[in-house]
Amino acid sequence: MMRMQKISHKGIILVFTGDGKGKTTAAFGTALRTIGLGRRVAIVQFFKSQKTAEWKPLLRLAPSCRLFRCGGGFTWDTARKVNQKVADKAWRQCRALLRDKKYALVIFDEIHIALRYKFLKTSEVVRALRGKVASQHVILTGRGAPKSILRLADLITEMKCIKHPLSKGIPAQAGIDF
Repeated sequence: MMRMQKISHKGIILVFTGDGKGKTTAAFGTALRTIGLGRRVAIVQFFKSQKTAEWKPLLRLAPSCRLFRCGGGFTWDTARKVNQKVADKAWRQCRALLRDKKYALVIFDEIHIALRYKFLKTSEVVRALRGKVASQHVILTGRGAPKSILRLADLITEMKCIKHPLSKGIPAQAGIDF
């Protein structure tokens, strides 16, 4: 007789990375799935300042979904000091959410950019993720996920760009890209 393995609920760490588009879209799709199950989600966006179309419907899902936009836009024209301040603010919010049991899922959108440009210490992020609420799921997005984050992750998806309309001179499209 085969024994059934006891299934336990453990929060997992998911990484969506790579040079292709769809990292944030995949994370937000997971957020909708979580909300659909009657659970709460919190999203922290590093650096993003533009008002993307997905924010309007997500704001309507409050209090099931909390949104924290932390950024003035990550560009080469923005002073490093400004970006550091933005990253610090976002990371403070992330740390608080990792300790908050009411959120089944937290999303740290573009956190890998903050790590890549050394606005955050990867070792500190890894330590905080290890100390998160045990049942909480965490999604980390952005290009260039650090190796120590990849080692910690339970699921890694790499978005790979095969073909992109920009190569034909077609600009970003509302509803598709923003």
